[in-house]
Amino acid sequence: MTAEILTVAQCYEADRFAAKHGITTLTLMENAGRAVADAIEARWAPLTVAVLCGPGNNGGDGFVVARLLRERGWDVRLALIGRRDELKGDAAVMAKRWSGSDEPLSSAIFDDVTLIVDALFGAGLSRPLDGAVADLAALLNKSPIPVVAIDVPSGIAGDTGQPLDGKYIDADLTVTFFRKKPAHVLMPGRYHCGEIVVADIGIPDAALNGLHPNLFENDPSQWQFPWPDPLGHKYARGHCVVVSGPSHATGAARLAARAALRVGAGLVSVASPREAVAANAAHLTAIMIKPFSDSTGLSDLLKDERLNSAVIGPGAGVSRATQELVGAVLATKASAVLDADALTSFKDDTKNLFMQLRGNCVLTPHDGEFERIFPDLLKNSASRLEAVRAAAAAAKCTVLLKGPDTTIAAPDGRAIVNSHAPAALATAGSGDVLSGLIGGLMAQGVDSFQAAAMAAWLHGEAAFQFGPGLIAEDLPECIPDALSALKDELYERDSYPPR
Repeated sequence: MTAEILTVAQCYEADRFAAKHGITTLTLMENAGRAVADAIEARWAPLTVAVLCGPGNNGGDGFVVARLLRERGWDVRLALIGRRDELKGDAAVMAKRWSGSDEPLSSAIFDDVTLIVDALFGAGLSRPLDGAVADLAALLNKSPIPVVAIDVPSGIAGDTGQPLDGKYIDADLTVTFFRKKPAHVLMPGRYHCGEIVVADIGIPDAALNGLHPNLFENDPSQWQFPWPDPLGHKYARGHCVVVSGPSHATGAARLAARAALRVGAGLVSVASPREAVAANAAHLTAIMIKPFSDSTGLSDLLKDERLNSAVIGPGAGVSRATQELVGAVLATKASAVLDADALTSFKDDTKNLFMQLRGNCVLTPHDGEFERIFPDLLKNSASRLEAVRAAAAAAKCTVLLKGPDTTIAAPDGRAIVNSHAPAALATAGSGDVLSGLIGGLMAQGVDSFQAAAMAAWLHGEAAFQFGPGLIAEDLPECIPDALSALKDELYERDSYPPR
């Protein structure tokens, strides 16, 4: 699997690179159409298919699909926006190679059809669907007829994954080419794409050299897990401290601590307010308890530099006291994860927070927390990706925005989108486990950006391993299975050492 995600403009550059190196755009179009036809044949037996063609290159791909499916014994109908003699460039050439007829784009195309191919508009569409096309999309989305989209479903913006003015086609299968685009990984575009196939159409991988991609889909190829050294010991694997909330709100910190231990931190402690020591002690065994009284006490505890990673926020409470505890953590050299109340406590004093942050910090907000510390940034950004990148640049540290398309950005603009996660993760306490995974990985020396990406993948894999009925308490106990799955995947790639 290749994890680079390219913008629409970068994909056009890749096409131009291929053309400069002897692979004509006509060849690329033929290969694209063949890839779509192959994907269709792999999933459906020959039946009646309607190919909806637009006036540009996406429509040209559609003409290739229609021709190849007909040659393979399918009953093919083709509907076209406009007239064939108005087509330009490669699309016009492919239209001439289609020996069948075409009909106007209308709801009549649905009659007696069992599959639709959406070749209307590609990822570069910049204006909403309108008129008859918009009406047809609305009818199609209410229909049970399966849809195969070429590149992206028509009406979805390729660089943001957002429906343009809410008008789009919902696909069951999307076939794209060379590399994915943001619309294939960002919600709601990823949902509207259905199954996604990335096809090789002959563009050389060398095309990436001049593109310098800085957006990736989260995948083990993007990071290296800190597997235990056979000659190592627990003290070499770091010591993560999770700061507990008061006695009535200790569970979140314990979830985070359990996750930190499961993901491989050599030692894990819960820094507990004295009033909460009994509550924490009743539930912890391998995880140690370190009592403290206030921010001064936490500062004294963290003077031990062996405590090299800290997680603060889960169950902490929204208060000035939490601000002071965060300050105590950030005054040390320890890597730090700030989650939940550690963020919300600064909603009226974000400047103070940003002044204290450093490069080895990770902020892990959900949408509401993100809005509190980065007001209006989500609303005023073209996409979640753009918002998270801006947030990381402002905070000068890694920011992980949780959600169905969890997005992670570094201050330098690098970003990763995690699509390896089931909807079951939307459950109370799940985010606390994620913060603990990040803290446990940073305790082992993993840098903040990679730790966030690694933790998001393992978090999702643990949920996949458990299956339906997941609650947050299950997640740490599924981390061993998630790590086994990671090992199996790496063995398949010959990138995990045999010992």
